[in-house]
Amino acid sequence: MANRCFVCGKDYQTGNLVSHSNIKTHRRWKANIRSVKAVVDGATKKIRVCSRCLRSNKIQRAV
Repeated sequence: MANRCFVCGKDYQTGNLVSHSNIKTHRRWKANIRSVKAVVDGATKKIRVCSRCLRSNKIQRAV
């Protein structure tokens, strides 16, 4: 299952891990994804949403 936000599509970012001796290796930063129950098209559905979308109320959480 992909680590991707249902609302905004945010997923991982890539970059380099740089050691003290300046050796660079590839690494990933994962998005802060939460599984929540939300109302999607009038039905309750379990979706994966990033914390930014949760905080800005871009979805309506189910009770």
